[in-house]
Amino acid sequence: MWSTAGIIFIFILSALLMFLRVLPALLALPIMAFLIALAGGIPLNDIFIYVIGDGAFRLHQAYTITLFGGMLSIFLQRSGIAENFVRKGAELAGDNPFNVSLIVLILTALLFTTLGGLGAIIMVATIILPIMSSVGISPLTIAGVFLIGLSVGGILNPQNWILYINVLKVDFSTVKTFALILFAISLIVGIVFIAVELRREKLLKISPSTFLKYLLALLIFITAVVSLTFVNFESGIFKVLLSYLKSLLLTLFVIFLIYILIEFVKKLVSPSRAGRLKWYAFLTPIVPLIIIFAFGSQYFIVAFIAGLLYGFITSYRKGGLNLLMQAIIDGGSSVIPAVALMLGIGMLLNAILGPANWNGEWKVYAQLRPLFNAIVPTSPVLYVVLFSILSPFALYRGPLNVWGLGYGIATLISAPVGTLPPASVMGLLLSVGQIQGVCDPTNTYNVWIANELRIDVNQILRKTFPYIWVLATLGLVVSAVMFL
Repeated sequence: MWSTAGIIFIFILSALLMFLRVLPALLALPIMAFLIALAGGIPLNDIFIYVIGDGAFRLHQAYTITLFGGMLSIFLQRSGIAENFVRKGAELAGDNPFNVSLIVLILTALLFTTLGGLGAIIMVATIILPIMSSVGISPLTIAGVFLIGLSVGGILNPQNWILYINVLKVDFSTVKTFALILFAISLIVGIVFIAVELRREKLLKISPSTFLKYLLALLIFITAVVSLTFVNFESGIFKVLLSYLKSLLLTLFVIFLIYILIEFVKKLVSPSRAGRLKWYAFLTPIVPLIIIFAFGSQYFIVAFIAGLLYGFITSYRKGGLNLLMQAIIDGGSSVIPAVALMLGIGMLLNAILGPANWNGEWKVYAQLRPLFNAIVPTSPVLYVVLFSILSPFALYRGPLNVWGLGYGIATLISAPVGTLPPASVMGLLLSVGQIQGVCDPTNTYNVWIANELRIDVNQILRKTFPYIWVLATLGLVVSAVMFL
C-alpha cells in the first residue's frame, strides 16, 4: 500500500518539477526510474543492473534509427537540397497569400517527414518566414502555418514511429494506418487554419468555389491514400492488378535508376555539371518513407542509408564525399539530446515493467496493475471525452508529453499494466502530441520562431490551440473507433 503510494507520489512530483522547469526531462527520467524501482522494493543491485544498465539498451533500435535519421537530416541541409526545395516551391506559389500559405504547409510537411532538429527548423524557417511576410501575412498566422506543417510532417516521420513500435509493441502496419489517417485530418485542419486566419486578415484572395475545389481535390487524394491501407490486395482481382502494378513500377524504377547513374557519371566526367540540383534530387526527403511503406519496419535503417546514398548521388559536387562524411558525423551529434531522452525512457520502462529477461513478476508492475486496471477508461466515449479534456497536459512537459512523462504514463495505462489496448495508447499519444508539437511554449523552435517574428511565444499558443485541440479530439475519435 505505502509502496504504491510512494511510486505515485514520485510520478506526481516529477511531473510537477518538469512542469515548473525545475528539473529537465534528461535528468528527471533516470532519477524517476531509480526512485520508482527503489520505492517498489527492488533491491539496489537489481536496480543498477536491470533498471539502469539494461534499461539504457531497451530502446536501442529506436535511437540507432534516430542516429541515421539525424545523418540524413544534416545532409539535406548541407547539400542545399532542403533549401532549394523550399525556394523552388515558393516561386511556384506567386504572390497570392492563400497559395503561398498552402505551398508552405505542404512543403514543410514533406520536408519534415525526414528532417528533424532545431538546426533544420531554423534553416527552413529563415527561407519561409520572409516569403510569407512579403505577401502581407501576419506574424501569428505565419507561425501557425509553419508549425502546423512541421507537426503534419512529423506524423509521417519514421523516426517517431519506431518509439511506438518499441515501447508499446504496436504492429508497424497499425502505426502506419493510423498515422496516414491522422496525417489526412491534420492537412485538412491546416487548410482550415489558413482559410479562416487569412479571411480574418482580409487576405483570402480566393473565391469560396475555388477553395472548395482545392479542399475537394485534397479530400479525394487523402481518401484514396487512406483507403489503400484497408484494401486486401491478396484476394481476387486485386492480387492480379497488384502483380502487374509491381512489375510496371519495378521497370520504371530500373529505368529511373539508370538515368540517375548516367547523370552521376556525367558529373564525375565533367566537374562543371557538379553541384547543379536537378528535379529528382528533391525526392531525397521522401526516399526513406517510400522504402518503409513498401517493405515494412525491418527496413528502417536501410531506408535512411538509401536516402543518404540517393541524396549523395543526385546532388554530387566537388568535395561531395567530404560533405557526406561530415553529415554522418554531425548528424550523429545533432540527435544526442533525443538519444539521451530515450536512454531515460528505457530506464523508466524497465523500472515499471521489469527487464525482458526477468523471471517471475516484477514487483513494481505487480503493485501498479490493480490500481490502473481500476481507473483507466475502457469505454470508447469516456476515452475520447477524458483524454480530450486532459490533452492540454501535453503542454509544458506535462504527463502526456512524449518527451516528458508521456511514455511512462503510456506504460501504466496500456495492457498488460493498464486495461487499454497498446494501439489505442499509441493513437492517444500521437493525437495529443500534436498539441505539444504545434502549441507548446517550451519548444525551443517555438521560442526561436516567436523571437524571429517579434511576437510573444504564448500568443502562438493562444492562436493555434483551438484548431489543434479539435485535431487532437478527432484523432482520439479515430483511435477509439479503430482500437476500442
